[in-house]
Amino acid sequence: METTEPVALRVTGLVRRYGGRAVVDGLDLVAPAGAVTAVLGPNGAGKTTTIECCEGLRRPDSGTVRVLGLDPLTQAAQLRPRVGVMLQDGGLPTGARAGEVLRHVAAMHARPLPADHLLDLLGLTPHARTTVRRLSGGQRQRLALAAAVVGRPELVFLDEPTAGLDPQARHAVWDLVARLRADGVAVLLTTHLMDEAERLADHVVVVDGGRVVAQGAPAELTGGAQALRFGVPAGLDPVGLQAVLGDAVTVHLPAPGQVAVEALDGGPLDPRVLAAVAAWCADAGVMPDGLALGRRTLEDVFLDLTGRALR
Repeated sequence: METTEPVALRVTGLVRRYGGRAVVDGLDLVAPAGAVTAVLGPNGAGKTTTIECCEGLRRPDSGTVRVLGLDPLTQAAQLRPRVGVMLQDGGLPTGARAGEVLRHVAAMHARPLPADHLLDLLGLTPHARTTVRRLSGGQRQRLALAAAVVGRPELVFLDEPTAGLDPQARHAVWDLVARLRADGVAVLLTTHLMDEAERLADHVVVVDGGRVVAQGAPAELTGGAQALRFGVPAGLDPVGLQAVLGDAVTVHLPAPGQVAVEALDGGPLDPRVLAAVAAWCADAGVMPDGLALGRRTLEDVFLDLTGRALR
C-alpha cells in the first residue's frame, strides 16, 4: 500500500524460512501512524512470523523491516520505550499481584498512563490485589493489554487481544483501541475475528502463503456487493435454487443450513431474485429462517481469498 501519511511500520520484501521452506515469501506491509491496521490470515499463513520479525523476535532471511524508521534488531534499545507489545500468553509474572505488575511496568517509562485509570478502563480494579496466577484467562488477557499500552507507545502490536473474552470485555478492549487511535497511536492488530477487524481497522491486510493477497479499507474489500442470506433445514440441497436463479448469481453455503445468494458481478441483486428465492422455498415447503439482505462481510471476502478448507 502506497501512502503519503506518516508511516509507523514498513516491511519490504520480507522472507523468513524454516527448514528450507519460506513461511514468509517476499511480503510487503505498511502500517500508517495513527491508524489501526489488521493483519488477517489462516493458520500457517505467515502472519505470526511476520509480526515477530517486526517486533525484533525473529531475524529475517532477507528483506527490510523498519519500525518508526528504525531497525527492530539493531536498534531495539531505542525502540523499546516507543513500542508496546501484547503477546497471547502475556508473559506476566504469575506470583505478582495484577496492580503491582502494571505499576511496575509503568515505572519503567518516562510518561506512563495512570495505571489505576487503565485498570479501571479494563475492569481490573476489583482484581488489582489478585495474583496473576489466580486471574481468569480473560483477566490476564486484559492485564497484558494494559501492560502493552501503559507506556504511551507510538506503535502497539496487539496479538489476538480479545481471544477468549466475554462480550463486555471485548467492548472494553475495542473502546481502548479506539482511544489509542484517537491519540495518534499506530495499532497493528492480528485477529481471527472478522467482525472485530471490520469494526476496528482502518486498513486490512490479508496474508496467505507468506504473501499479501489483498489489502485495503474494509469497505473497499467488501465492495458494494449485496448478499441474500437465509437458513434452511439441514440437508436441503440448494442446487435447484441455482438452476432457478440462473447464471447471473451464485448460490453457496457459508455454513451448514445457511444459504447465501450473491450477484456474480459484485453488484446489487435484482428484486426478482428475492421473489424467485421465496417461490423456491414455497415449492420446497420450507420457511426461510432469518431472511436478510445485506452487504458482503469481511468474512465472506476472507473465505473467498483463502478458501474454506481447514488448515
